[in-house]
Amino acid sequence: MYKKKFNSLKTIRFRRFARKSYSAFGSMHKVITIGVLAGSTLLSAHAASVTPIERTVVETSSDTVAHKELDEVTVAATKVDLPLSMAAKQVTVIGRTEIERAPVKSVQDLLNYVAGVDILQRSPHGVQADISLRGGSADQVAILLNGVNLTNPQTGHYSFDIPINLSDIERIEIVQGPTSLAYGASALSGGINIITKKDTASNLTGKVEVGMHRLFGAEVRGAYKTRSTVSRLSVGYDRSSGYIANSDYDILNALLQTRLEVQRIASVDIQAGYNAKKYGANTFYSPAYPNQYDDTRGMFASVKAETYGRLRFVPQIYWSRHYDCFQLIREGTPNPPTWYKDHNYHRSDVWGVTLNVLYSSPLGITSFGGELRGESILSSVLGKPLDVPRGKYTKTDSRRNTSLFVEHNLLLDKFTLSLGGILNHNTAVAGKVAFYPAVNVSYRPTYNLSLYASFDMATRMPSFTELYYTTRTHTGSPNLLPEYTRSAEAGIRFTERFINIRSSVFYTQGKNLIDWQYNQADSKWYSVNLASDSRLATFGIGYTVGVDFEELLGSRQPLGSLSVGYQYIDQNNDKASTNNPISVYVFNFLRHKITATLSHRIVDKLRATWNFRWQDRAGSYTRYVNSKPAETVSYKPFGLLDLRLDYSVGCLSLFVNANNIFNRTYMDFGNIPQPRLWITGGISYRLH
Repeated sequence: MYKKKFNSLKTIRFRRFARKSYSAFGSMHKVITIGVLAGSTLLSAHAASVTPIERTVVETSSDTVAHKELDEVTVAATKVDLPLSMAAKQVTVIGRTEIERAPVKSVQDLLNYVAGVDILQRSPHGVQADISLRGGSADQVAILLNGVNLTNPQTGHYSFDIPINLSDIERIEIVQGPTSLAYGASALSGGINIITKKDTASNLTGKVEVGMHRLFGAEVRGAYKTRSTVSRLSVGYDRSSGYIANSDYDILNALLQTRLEVQRIASVDIQAGYNAKKYGANTFYSPAYPNQYDDTRGMFASVKAETYGRLRFVPQIYWSRHYDCFQLIREGTPNPPTWYKDHNYHRSDVWGVTLNVLYSSPLGITSFGGELRGESILSSVLGKPLDVPRGKYTKTDSRRNTSLFVEHNLLLDKFTLSLGGILNHNTAVAGKVAFYPAVNVSYRPTYNLSLYASFDMATRMPSFTELYYTTRTHTGSPNLLPEYTRSAEAGIRFTERFINIRSSVFYTQGKNLIDWQYNQADSKWYSVNLASDSRLATFGIGYTVGVDFEELLGSRQPLGSLSVGYQYIDQNNDKASTNNPISVYVFNFLRHKITATLSHRIVDKLRATWNFRWQDRAGSYTRYVNSKPAETVSYKPFGLLDLRLDYSVGCLSLFVNANNIFNRTYMDFGNIPQPRLWITGGISYRLH
């Protein structure tokens, strides 16, 4: 009886989504294929279609968790936004409730709880972390905010210097593997798209947090709605004296967004933001100099429009700028060396113009268009000499990337086939135009079982740091070649009312991959391409299992949900076995990572969320003692347990975060110890 009622409810919701699909893409009788597909595929997406850490849910006043209609959640794994269950790639979606309940202060900290993501922390709370997907480097991952590619061309270390507060985020989409067709040429190993909340009414929220190491944080966010517009403004500020010497930080974020509806013809989204960070960078880039310091500022703006109807036009323009003053010897450090004359100054700029045209027909959805993206840098260190210096800037470089893309999605009852590719040219590689195909297929034999496979190729240009950064400890190479990769993937999703299982396997071959490798003869790091006759082969397999105890046992018992994830990666390269280099990226990867998240109720209105992760990193590093190299050591595996307690009364919520409960000593990067036990707590207020 219950099963029949449950299936009936799903059918009603599928029809509702189908009606919305018809309205978006044209008349019903001309796009019946899309409607049939939506009903079929979203049957498997409902309720338990994603793990608890991935589920998009909403909170009710009685502190029960109600499932949002996941059939309305679409992801951009291709140029066409499709329901999550149709994605023919490994896609992880972290929803609003998981973000609100996680014991974290930043997106980087949050991503630690995803088995398929490697977070190489230099310092927590959003200070700085490199994001790695499938064994790649931070420079190979595209970072987007509402579809705007804000990847930093200077270095991937700064790609998350974006003006986002946790209270702004509706969900985070993580697409694994080469994703150039969807996210641009820089998405060699994947992309992360942060989607902000789309408020439908005026509201106001605020939060204050304090904790160990003189931590203080505050956020305020509000939305104001008129007849045809919704405007949102958020401001966040965080500071701490640091958990070790020279690890203090001061961070400011501000984000303004406006959505304008133009008489049911089109919508226009405008956003602008500002991010400022100042932080002690203890041994961040070289353990020989523990008193490093970074002072960065970033700003961006974008305008995106989208027409409605069967033929849709989606134009977009964007611009971002990032300033960086890096101090190898922090100002105020006693007895600085006589050879240190000045800091490093950088200004990087990115601008882009894109157009995506979508047309729906009985044969599916066709997308085509292009992007023109410019990247430039002014620097005291990076680039080619300026004819006339501009203040502190004596060097410069620039390049333009032109991409043309086409994709067709064939949508049938139980079968989806996406064929497409991107034609790419970069002015830094004279006379070369290359085509990178993408083939994605999914098959849904039943409503709770989905099979998929994909093949993709991608490229990435070297960052300006990889090309030019030359100091007493590092030497860049202006002759670096672009990286290339090709990847095949297959996966399975099984979903039921209270349980879901996901598994994927992938194989990637990389050519000309860029790495920083250590030369013990002169104690310096060099940026290099892997030998042209050498390919790096990466094999990986991952599993995710989620159980919804409220669906299984009812809402009266205390258990909420449990998810467990595991990913294994192995990399093989003949040069590695011969030379055994000390590597920053290519031969430094997470071989094993296990994650687990348990949510349960303690008493009425008091909820606990436990997050556990265990990881075992391949590779090694040179251990320094008293700022001098001592010995080469391998990374040691470690496990961490975090806890968040939430107590809600009306519009008020009290929370306590306890990170690294067992006070473990560990490190993600060599020679940079991470925080031990760190307890924070605060209060938030929500007015609707």
